[in-house]
Amino acid sequence: MRPRRAAPVQARGVWRAALAAAIVAAWASRQLGAQVPDTTAAPPVVTTGALVVAPDTAHRVGPMGAFLRSLLVPGWGQAVSGRRVPGALFATWEGVTVMMTLKASSELGYLKEANSVNVPAKRQEVQDWLVLWIFNHLFSGAEAFVSAHLADFPRDLKVRAFPGGVGISVPLRRP
Repeated sequence: MRPRRAAPVQARGVWRAALAAAIVAAWASRQLGAQVPDTTAAPPVVTTGALVVAPDTAHRVGPMGAFLRSLLVPGWGQAVSGRRVPGALFATWEGVTVMMTLKASSELGYLKEANSVNVPAKRQEVQDWLVLWIFNHLFSGAEAFVSAHLADFPRDLKVRAFPGGVGISVPLRRP
């Protein structure tokens, strides 16, 4: 009796997963590139009496919008908020966890067919990668939510340690 060959089926599954990951990565990179604001145009100036006010030209997304975007596709909320590096890191880690979950799941199927004693260990590995995958979604959403809340926080905030405690300096703008 000849043993069954399961390799072509597993290879097709891996290739399908790789194709799906490539499509998602291409879509995500296009979305990240499309978020570049146009800074060449001068904003119109609004005058109200003696006070000259330039309108805010930054497109800000709300904290809940950033959270939901990053919960759906990790890195999307960061990209919309103008934080491209953290967005790219979350998207990259998403790809790693997806591919490793699919790879470990494929190996688990092979070990089940072979009646291996390593099935429980491989099942645990699949669950571990799945937990990392879910954690990436939740952490990406939480990070996007917090960073959207802190978008207006002054960047020049300085914290210094002194012998008697901690000092904080916040620069104030003069009109």
